[in-house]
Amino acid sequence: MSECRSPNRRCGEVLEALEGVIAARKADPTTRSYTRKLLTSGPEGAGEKVTEEAGELVQAACGETDERVVAEAADLLYHMLVLLACRTVSLAQVEDELARRFGVSGLDEKAARPGGGGKDTP
Repeated sequence: MSECRSPNRRCGEVLEALEGVIAARKADPTTRSYTRKLLTSGPEGAGEKVTEEAGELVQAACGETDERVVAEAADLLYHMLVLLACRTVSLAQVEDELARRFGVSGLDEKAARPGGGGKDTP
């Protein structure tokens, strides 16, 4: 098992803990927090934030410092987890899908999708 940054922390441990905090905010409608506000906005509202943060990450990656790239990537991951929680989709489900795809050519995987891979397919 690979280690992340600290020998005492597994890769993904922070994401799992964050997913737990988001789930707790979702379960408690009396909680007053930014996360709860996003959850209340539903997939549409949370999705708008994911789109915004993805654009900011790309902008940072194309001309800003590594620190900005890291900060924007963290924002995107957080907002993605909130969006998943809006749909009651777990990080484990996403990880399972990535594991299923692991070792499969991205081109082959896209071609096997219904419709031949969507908009990226010529």
